[in-house]
Amino acid sequence: MKVVITDCNFASFAEEQQMCDRNGHQLIILQCKTPEEVIANTADADALFVQYVPITDAVLANLKQCQVIVRYGIGLDNIDLAAAKKHNVPVCNVPDYGIDEVADHASALTLTLLRQLTFFDNSIRQGKWPSVAPTPMLSCKGMMFTVAGAGRIGRATLERMRAFGFKLGAYDPYVSEKDLNDMGVEKLSLDDLFSKADVISLHLPLSKETHHLVNRDRLKSMKNHAILINTSRGGLIDTHALAAALDAGEIGHAGIDVFESEPMEAGHPLRTCKNALLTPHIAYYSAASIVRLQRFAAEDVERALTGKPLRCQYTAV
Repeated sequence: MKVVITDCNFASFAEEQQMCDRNGHQLIILQCKTPEEVIANTADADALFVQYVPITDAVLANLKQCQVIVRYGIGLDNIDLAAAKKHNVPVCNVPDYGIDEVADHASALTLTLLRQLTFFDNSIRQGKWPSVAPTPMLSCKGMMFTVAGAGRIGRATLERMRAFGFKLGAYDPYVSEKDLNDMGVEKLSLDDLFSKADVISLHLPLSKETHHLVNRDRLKSMKNHAILINTSRGGLIDTHALAAALDAGEIGHAGIDVFESEPMEAGHPLRTCKNALLTPHIAYYSAASIVRLQRFAAEDVERALTGKPLRCQYTAV
């Protein structure tokens, strides 16, 4: 059978190749940038691995015998899921390959910003030796660390922050107050999340409902020392509004790993915000997590092509 990698940024394809070799499949590795390129190369594919390229209705209509599409990663917003259902093409993701890495990254961004480490590092490199930070440096103990989205990554991040003495809170309409209370976490409404939190870490999927969840009005409702962390999806935040809020001192700091446009455009105002700490969509990454990602993805393709139940198939609500 023909297995196609439409696009990816991996250095090795050992896991996919081993899966194909043990089953007698042909592996084809592409770097498609557009749906049109996918259409031109995948009509006879039996399975697709996808990373970033959009998988549109036209792409799906062109697939003549595809038995599965597996996305390298958690989010599925580059795949037209309604069209996949219409064309009867199962779609899988890999939701559990980098839970610890993303939780570690969100925690690291939080602590770096709370302790204002980049300011002190830059000051020393400039020949200075400051004794105070440019904005008040607050203690972790007693502050409220919150997550928007209390799934696996959100919960893992909360557990890391517990060790530093934070009070913990979460907004998640799909998790009961009892379940959160059993974890020692206060259940918050969306309004309370923004008004009460000292730190908000976003761990939500991107959808019509969550697009620009963090907007100008929400930012204005936050504490002026609050920290916003995003290791989830860039579209959750109106980043132009965030840059304006940071420059105006309406919130304290932001740690951002994901952006609506990647790479972030050269003239974006976040690039010049002194209180923003930016990383290049790298929260998921470790040497071990990439191996897990490719192995888990390859295993679901193998299941699909051998008629076995899929591990992580998306099911439309």
